[in-house]
Amino acid sequence: MARECKWILKEQADQSKVDRLAAEVGIDKVLADLLVKRGVETFEQARTFFRPSLDALHDPFLMKDMDVAVERLRRAIVSREKILIYGDYDVDGTTAVALVYSFVHRFTENVDFYVPDRYDEGYGVSYKGIDWAAEHGFTLMITLDCGIKAIDKVDYAASKGIEVIICDHHLPEDSLPKAVAVLDPKREDCTYPFDDLSGCGVGFKLVQAYAAKYDIPFDSLIPLLDLLVVSIASDLVTVVGENRILAHFGLRQLNENPCKGLLAMITLSNLEPGHISVDDIVFKIGPRINAAGRMESGRLAVELLKATDSRTAMQIGEKINENNNERKNIDREITQEALEMVQSGRCLASQNATIVYNPKWNKGVLGIVASRLVEAFYKPTVVLTKSNGSVTGSARSIAGFDLYGAIESCSDLLENFGGHVYAAGLTLKEENLEEFASRMDCFIAGKITSEMLTPVVEADAKIDFSQITPKFFRILKQFQPFGPGNNNPIFVTEDVYDSGSGRKVGACGVHMKLDLIQESQPYNRIPAIAFNMSEFYDYIREGNPLDICYAIVENYYRGNSSIQLRIRDMRECNPDFL
Repeated sequence: MARECKWILKEQADQSKVDRLAAEVGIDKVLADLLVKRGVETFEQARTFFRPSLDALHDPFLMKDMDVAVERLRRAIVSREKILIYGDYDVDGTTAVALVYSFVHRFTENVDFYVPDRYDEGYGVSYKGIDWAAEHGFTLMITLDCGIKAIDKVDYAASKGIEVIICDHHLPEDSLPKAVAVLDPKREDCTYPFDDLSGCGVGFKLVQAYAAKYDIPFDSLIPLLDLLVVSIASDLVTVVGENRILAHFGLRQLNENPCKGLLAMITLSNLEPGHISVDDIVFKIGPRINAAGRMESGRLAVELLKATDSRTAMQIGEKINENNNERKNIDREITQEALEMVQSGRCLASQNATIVYNPKWNKGVLGIVASRLVEAFYKPTVVLTKSNGSVTGSARSIAGFDLYGAIESCSDLLENFGGHVYAAGLTLKEENLEEFASRMDCFIAGKITSEMLTPVVEADAKIDFSQITPKFFRILKQFQPFGPGNNNPIFVTEDVYDSGSGRKVGACGVHMKLDLIQESQPYNRIPAIAFNMSEFYDYIREGNPLDICYAIVENYYRGNSSIQLRIRDMRECNPDFL
């Protein structure tokens, strides 16, 4: 019954620092330990951490080329040039387009937007998009969440009389496009203090700089922050530094006064207004926005996010919700086919990597399917289909393995590729498919270790249920917003059992709802949810004890708030596991 997952207890922070901070701030030493691990060691640092301030945002003009970009945008607005806001079709791209479009539209009606078709044009700046811009008389194009590698396409745009401002956050090549300005904190020659902004974040810095230069009150930008937090959460950038500040105030805006489009998404997701969390964005709002580009067109997502009246927003939102339901059905079918393909040996690779190909699969859900296969087999994964005469696909990695580097090692076989360490996209000719799979498998075999192939849960601390007091949870909530770099802490509690009310829930009973009691404190009962762990049900129902690792979350339902444990893993009691 043991699950193939290794538990590791993180090393405790310097005890003297923990003791001092606990005394200064008046908090539990477990919480003080979590803070010290996050670089928070003094009362003043704790106050800054728990009370983020927009005043702490960096000067946008510290970003290379920002002064040039602002001046060029100003000239376009004053001269009544036609400005095209161009962005990718995913959540980061569409929120970025909506944010920058909404800002620029305050000053000129000569602005429009363009989102490439996932199936016809693919990711990034396209020749078709440039031709469309030229045909419609646009002379300035602002790219968002794309463009950093579009060297030839920026030259092509110039030949059509179109100047380009690039706002991107992906790693550049050795050479940059010859755009009028290239805003990317990952440029080697850019000294901007924070380099992990989302694509939408870079777009926000552009409008922040424009507002600062031309005496536009910063307060007028705050309504845009709900779009920005959706991008930060969905694109999985680190929630530290500037991102944490922007996410904090973005969540406040999303909960208190969201734009019409996001309010429609909140309603259609059956979420509680005023109680929206990063998890709600990641699992409910983001996938719906993404579904527009996967199943129909990313334009639909931008139309939703820039809508200014509730009726229009709800009409578009309902269409996007239908797209999401269709996406889930297709995702489920393809995932099942891919699982069977691997299990029956009909895949391109399965030894060191999972690589599957079916020319009939829907391109829009390949990234989701790749993530499902990583969950199932825990290996670097590439899922491929055929689109517009080429093989195209999405790749997902496991913790600690640079999949982008593996793909880059096969660049001579590829027509195009891009992405991050853990997620990437690629296109190649069908005749190169078998060699690509073989070389990927060999490359990964030489780089991956057996330790990497074992899923790991890193626990922050071992605690007893008696420590989970209202004060403990109240302070823990102030660690939010959670995300990469500031994850919701994972705790371990040993020797727990269900009170007898545990039950299976969800479609086909794959999840469990439990009321857990620790052996040493039989009257302290805490509700818990365990997703996809129903194989433990019979063992638990027999009254057997467990060790659990979990996050502590707030469960808000019909006006009532309560503490709930979200279980990450469970196993039979084992005093030697850590």
